[in-house]
Amino acid sequence: MSDAAYPVSERNKVRRLHERGTYDKAAVHAILDAAMLCHIAYIIDGQPYCTPTVFWREGEHLYWHGSSASRMLRSQKGGVPVCLTVTHLDSLVLARCGFNHSVDYRSAMCFGQAHIIDEPAHKHRALSSMIDRFYPGRDATLRPSTTQELKATTVIGMEIEQASGKVRAKGVGDEEEDYALPIYAARFPVTQVIGAAEPCPRMPKGVPYPEGLAGFTPGRRLDELMLEAYRTTYGDSHD
Repeated sequence: MSDAAYPVSERNKVRRLHERGTYDKAAVHAILDAAMLCHIAYIIDGQPYCTPTVFWREGEHLYWHGSSASRMLRSQKGGVPVCLTVTHLDSLVLARCGFNHSVDYRSAMCFGQAHIIDEPAHKHRALSSMIDRFYPGRDATLRPSTTQELKATTVIGMEIEQASGKVRAKGVGDEEEDYALPIYAARFPVTQVIGAAEPCPRMPKGVPYPEGLAGFTPGRRLDELMLEAYRTTYGDSHD
């Protein structure tokens, strides 16, 4: 396996419809970087949990944060194995039989050992990166977080040890003999889009619209905006 792809083992091997799978790092990173939310699966005392949260990538490391009182974060202080997943729903697919109804999607699964970022400078940098990753250049314009606010926030980091991506983008896929049936079949594209900004009613008059939010225009696809924001902040140096 080359450095351009993640190593494959029983843990991350795509088993069903393996032709849709990829271990290519650039492909997996593109799926991750187009997202803002992920789900993190882990086990505490034999009980499985899965937590949704905001995350971001820096090179081969993933980061997420939450309240210091979080059960998930407390359990990860010493380092625990986790699986972080991301999914983009791209379309609903109506076929000519129930078996072939499907969805088009892009997904990624990442495996690693999660641990708390305790070192103050690393933690502060990570929290600043979280803002700039989604809203380029914004962190420098904000009121600095207080000591208490920083204390109430825990940052988790995880090196991607293994990962896999899986993509379906074929639309309607019926049996050849079914295409002549007089049954409606179609692909319905699904996208998340940015709406018009609703400024805070208590914002002082004359506050200008930030340059870093120029891409946040009504109707803009969220996944495309997230990729653009990532590249604005990191360029190609984290690929």
